[in-house]
Amino acid sequence: MRQAMAEAEVGDEQLRADPTVNRLCERVAEMLGTERAMFLPTGTMCNQIALRVHCEPGDEVILEESAHNRHYETGAPAALLGVSHLPVAGNAGVFDAAQLKSSIRPAGHHFPRSRVVLIEQTANLAGGTIWPIETLEDVCRTAAEHGLKRHLDGARLFNAVVAEGVPADRYCRAFDSVWIDFSKGLGAPVGAALAGSEEFVERAWRFKHQFGGAMRQAGIIAAGALYALEHNIERLREDHENAALLAGGLAQISGLEVDAPSTNMVFFRTTPGGLGASELAERLRRRGVAVSTMADGRLRAVTHLDIERADVLRAVETAQGCLE
Repeated sequence: MRQAMAEAEVGDEQLRADPTVNRLCERVAEMLGTERAMFLPTGTMCNQIALRVHCEPGDEVILEESAHNRHYETGAPAALLGVSHLPVAGNAGVFDAAQLKSSIRPAGHHFPRSRVVLIEQTANLAGGTIWPIETLEDVCRTAAEHGLKRHLDGARLFNAVVAEGVPADRYCRAFDSVWIDFSKGLGAPVGAALAGSEEFVERAWRFKHQFGGAMRQAGIIAAGALYALEHNIERLREDHENAALLAGGLAQISGLEVDAPSTNMVFFRTTPGGLGASELAERLRRRGVAVSTMADGRLRAVTHLDIERADVLRAVETAQGCLE
């Protein structure tokens, strides 16, 4: 990947004249089944630009209550767009068409306008849960019937593709906009791509500049993203296998409760009366194992291309030692 980046042909991305960026965007559009795509620095920026295209100030976005856009984007929809959220209490990060329908505001001057339904694939805080394709399509069909735009936060879309065997373009075809991340499981150092119709992407270019996402010789980083698409999708299976191995090992440790992983994320918690989550995370950190501490007291471990089977076994052994 670094060699590809060093050798990348570059140009002025702001003028749409960087050949490597252009090749990346063409490849993304082809894979997702959209008319066009654009390269952006981050997935958070993808979400904000998409909502800016779809919404006016005062509009409302319907999304699952644990969605990244609600919790981990520093209130950007409200701060930058004047847009509010209506959270839906899903099951493991997934809600159904009936829940969506009951959440749509009635027409009237007193109410926010229900404008977008946002789906996160996979659902991060729910444990990397995969939206079943039938549920996803049913929700999008209901949204379209009520005049709502559909936006897919595809930060881990390819984890779902690999786990379920459903092609990326099948997941994306029901949406007006979609983005994918290159810097998570795919292993590129930076970048994401936002995709949709010709009209959507052309309008999005205005907000790309407005939000500070325009770049110059961005082919250097786009080359890493291209390499990731060509080499690192199928290997996501290894992450899923390592997550299952980690979960199985942690579940054997007294003092831990472990959720069965769907993809590459393992969520676990300490049992009541035992070691606190923050203290366990600190003990692990001091011994070279990094996990996240969530607001609800859970801990999260994520497998990725820098983690091998031996690392997983060492992490389990280290967790055992921390709790003895």
